[in-house]
Amino acid sequence: MPTEMDTTGLIARARAGDHTAFRDLVQGHSHELQVHCYRILGSLQDAEDALQETLVSAWRSLAEFGQRSSLRTWLYKIATNRCLDMVRAGSRRPRIAPPVPEAALPDPTGAGDTPPWLEPYPDVLLDHVVDQRPGPETRYETTEAISLAFVTALQLLPPRQRAALVLRDVLGYHAAEVAQMLDATQESVHSALKRARATIDSHLADSSGTGSRRPARQPDTAAEHRLVARFTDALERADLDALIDLLVTDVRLSMPPAMVEYRGIESARRVFAAVTFRPGRSYRVVPSRANGQPAFGVYLADPYASVHRAYCVLVITTAGDHITAITCFGTNVMTRFGLPRTHPGTE
Repeated sequence: MPTEMDTTGLIARARAGDHTAFRDLVQGHSHELQVHCYRILGSLQDAEDALQETLVSAWRSLAEFGQRSSLRTWLYKIATNRCLDMVRAGSRRPRIAPPVPEAALPDPTGAGDTPPWLEPYPDVLLDHVVDQRPGPETRYETTEAISLAFVTALQLLPPRQRAALVLRDVLGYHAAEVAQMLDATQESVHSALKRARATIDSHLADSSGTGSRRPARQPDTAAEHRLVARFTDALERADLDALIDLLVTDVRLSMPPAMVEYRGIESARRVFAAVTFRPGRSYRVVPSRANGQPAFGVYLADPYASVHRAYCVLVITTAGDHITAITCFGTNVMTRFGLPRTHPGTE
């Protein structure tokens, strides 16, 4: 990250048209800005687009940067408002599709609140984010603020509430700074935060499986590793009972872009019996990570070739040694995780 003296020199060179200087100026912020856009938009593809538009806007308006705030804050303001413009433009209309076209699913228990545009965020991209010290107003821990449940809950908020909560409670900016970044009053920011926090905390308590706002889990613990191994084994052995034993009683299953939800262990059993463990099916599973949580690339055996083909990506939410939620994503996200389209048919 450039020092203050380096930054001043880079700004002067970039204003004079030096593209290399501009790249050096912003490259230390690019990854965290992409995560910021992802939180607000819920889609990695949309976040990448928003980041590129943010950098183009910053390049074009660099002459207007008066250095009254830090470069980082100025970039966050541009990124936030670009994301809000994208949401308000309606460019991210729901994309509804049958979750498993080749099989009839049991009737869902409800419509579900997982937005159809939701995508997982590979942990490998989080490894590139520069560790920034949270601001004084941070309310949510870093791991919680990238979790699938948190990002889903953010999508339930109106755009301005969403942005205010992320800027204040995740990044830790003061209310006065948030108001300036959103071109709003401090009073309106406080009002937006009050409503947003109530929605977020209620959703997190409901999705945690513990009744608490924060999920009872720690990432990368030995218990989680054991759970990942047991989950992988149950899928590859097509052992329905073993898989069901890993679930909490009120487990939630969702599968964007379909806005349906299966809640409860009996609903989960019906879904897995009707679809996942249909006679003649076999799988290979490749563990991964997304949103700070365990994830899995799942491959279905091709009956006509000695190979398993990409089937889906599963992301699980855990509490201790049990699974509280499973979210199933289509094969279109697999390349983001570096997962191949096929898996060998034999070990």
